[in-house]
Amino acid sequence: MGRVTERRKVIRIRDGAVSSRPDTLVAEEPLEIRLNGKPLAITMRTPGDDFALAAGFLVSEGVLGGQRDLRNIVYCAGATVDGSNTYNVVDVQTAPDVVIPDITLERNVYTTSSCGLCGKASLDAVRTTARWPIADTPPVRVSPELLASLPDRLRAAQRVFDRTGGLHAAALFSEDGELLDVREDVGRHNAVDKLVGRALQNGELPLSRAVLLVSGRASFELAQKAVMAGIPVLAAVSAPSSLAVDLAAEAGLTLVGFLRGSSMNVYAGEDRIALRAAAVQG
Repeated sequence: MGRVTERRKVIRIRDGAVSSRPDTLVAEEPLEIRLNGKPLAITMRTPGDDFALAAGFLVSEGVLGGQRDLRNIVYCAGATVDGSNTYNVVDVQTAPDVVIPDITLERNVYTTSSCGLCGKASLDAVRTTARWPIADTPPVRVSPELLASLPDRLRAAQRVFDRTGGLHAAALFSEDGELLDVREDVGRHNAVDKLVGRALQNGELPLSRAVLLVSGRASFELAQKAVMAGIPVLAAVSAPSSLAVDLAAEAGLTLVGFLRGSSMNVYAGEDRIALRAAAVQG
């Protein structure tokens, strides 16, 4: 199986001085996801947590909704011409009663580490396939101070990033700020899939009391994955896209962007942010 990191020779230039040295890089390899034996999607990912990644991907596609929907996940032997197992092909076997949507007709099933599900259909597709409305009972409430503390805690938990500087991360926190899980990957959407897939495997969906924090920006795909997993709060250290904001507003998702230090922008679902009334102006 591929390793999380690899070593490569680099030429280092510092203040005019040239030297040669090995450098630690994050590994990136393709993963083909098959559904009941049929090829479905290919994503570029950091090897590791591949079964959780595949399961989380299928949650976001509306195929899996709970632990009982998943019968088995295996690496495919004989994935190459010579019959060797590359550990880059997984087959997800669903329970017999799981209805498989015709998702291959809705989008291009090639995904990359940067763009997520390229060509994904519009907001209507998420609305019609979401299993759990984001309705909190009792309501989730998080303070700005709690949100402001989360990026540093995520950064401290990024073990591979410390060695490579080349990984995105996603973390699940409780509404009280407890770190529940963290995953790293060359693609931020893969890191989220790994979190959601692990939650499915553990019988923890929907994640209706969780806060999802992602490094980088909040794209439509990440908002989609939060909605499909029943997560009420999504926070990102960078900007959201316009479509992510539209989806959050429509689905009732709290979306926070530019979460840096004590500053942040709340783009949707501000009712879950415990703001002092006097501090909210025009």
